[in-house]
Parts: sequence; C-alpha cells; structure tokens
Amino acid sequence: MSFENLKRNRDQISKLVQAAESAGGGEQKSYVDDRIWKPTVDKAGNGYAVLRFLPAIEGQELPWVRYWDHGFKGPTGQWYIENSLTSIGQPDPVGELNSKLWNSGIESDKERARTQKRRLHYVTNVLVLQDPSNPENEGKVMIYKFGKKIFDKIMDSMKPEFADETPVIPFDFWTGADFKLKIRNVEGYRNYDKSEFSSPAALYDGDEAKLEAVYNQLHDLSEFTNPKNYKSYDELRTKLMRVLGEEVSMGAPTMNQTIQMNEPVAAPEQRTVEPVTAESMNMADDDDDTMSYFAKLANEG
Repeated sequence: MSFENLKRNRDQISKLVQAAESAGGGEQKSYVDDRIWKPTVDKAGNGYAVLRFLPAIEGQELPWVRYWDHGFKGPTGQWYIENSLTSIGQPDPVGELNSKLWNSGIESDKERARTQKRRLHYVTNVLVLQDPSNPENEGKVMIYKFGKKIFDKIMDSMKPEFADETPVIPFDFWTGADFKLKIRNVEGYRNYDKSEFSSPAALYDGDEAKLEAVYNQLHDLSEFTNPKNYKSYDELRTKLMRVLGEEVSMGAPTMNQTIQMNEPVAAPEQRTVEPVTAESMNMADDDDDTMSYFAKLANEG
C-alpha cells in the first residue's frame, strides 16, 4: 500500500474493533533492538511521554500485533521466560500444564497455575513526539510494546462507552490523536490510569510531505507473527521440565502424560470439574510493565 492508497483506504473503526477481539501474533526474541521504544521512569516510578500511534504498512492488515508469554521461577530457582505458542495458534507446554493443574480440583494446583499464567502484549509503530527523559528519541518512528491497560484505552477511543462521545481511530494520520503516556508507581507496579488521548487532530497539521516521510519509516511487524521466530514445542517442553526439575528424554510421552506436580491427584468420585478458561484463571494481562512484574517475582523468590 502506497501513501496515496493509505489516504484512500483508511481503516474503519469496525474493522479494528473486530480485529482486537480476534487472534493476534507473536514476538521475536531480541535482547538489543534500537527500534524498540521504552518509557523511562524516575526514582519515584513516574514517567511521561507523548506518542502518536501509526497506521499499518503495506501487507500488514492491522496496525498492531499481539502475543502472549510466560514468566515464572520454578522450584529449581531457574526462570522460565518464553513466548507462548498459543500466540500463533499452536499447543503450548505451559498451557497444557496449567490446564492439568487447574482441573485437578486442588487449590494449591490452581494457585500454581495462576503464577504461571500467560501474559498479553501488543506491538505497534509509534512516532515519539515527546520523551523528556530521552529527547534523542523525539521525531523517531519506533516500535512500542505495551499491555492490556493501554490497549483498553485505544479500544475506548474507537468504541466509546457514551453516546455523546465520537469514535476516534488513534492510528489515523488525519483524524487520530496524540497519546499522553503517564506512568505512576502504585503499590510497586507501573500504573497507566492517568494516560489519555488529546483531542483529535491531524499529525503535523496534515502536511503530506511530513506524513509520507513518517509512513516510509514504518517498521514491518510481520516478524512478530512469523512461526519461524518461535521455539518448537519440544524445545519449550525441555526448557520447562528443566526449570521444574523434571527429567527429560527424547521420545518421552507428552506433557499431559508425564508432568506430575504437587501431591498426586486421586481419582475423582463422580464430580464435575469445570474446564480451564481464561476468565477462571485470571489469564488477562495484569496491566503491569513486564519487567517490573518479573522483578517483583524475583524479589519475592
């Protein structure tokens, strides 16, 4: 899609809202990536920046992708921090284990499943308009990874709750809005409740030369949805068993056949066990910054 086609074929709100409720993509592991923008906070845990969410590039239907990961420490003291294969519609060993634990009917198993739950992340292109802590980022098109709390604010702008509010597509060059990211430290976690969109206005006052320059700098997000960038089921299973302190051998039975955790589960006596669901396990994102979450777990370990 060229810039001219973008002007003629701008995304409709209904399309984006529908896509937000469907499946997404994944993430490629990267330890150093100067394309990634991350907010900076002060010693008190406060931070501020102004971003503009940007449209999709040619070949990318949506302006965002989403993926899930797991981050927890096993009884061995080792950490399991890996992307979930459920991001690309494939079975994942941690998901299978969590289902087994939850459906055992034992409360301690359920608690273990909760600590190992998957976490939701989104990825999109942004134009950094203000970054007081890192002014060298201002004016750059970068990739921003964020959680459910910020995505909910995006959805609220596209699908407002009240009749007197006008839907806005934040990703639109002409009718979108700047996003004021406001971070606070609330009980040890990053909190984004104060973040908000400005009034809708054309980026760079609609200057098409500047808009086209921004469009030509957009990053291709397809790598985050490419199955080639995910570890295989067997690789993840081996890593999981090592973190849990279990023996692993080639040709071993499946996860559901081999993993035994906590005390053995007695055969149920004609009882009905509710199937594991995202709601019952509180699988939704906790809205906290991922690394802040991992750091808190490490401190508690």
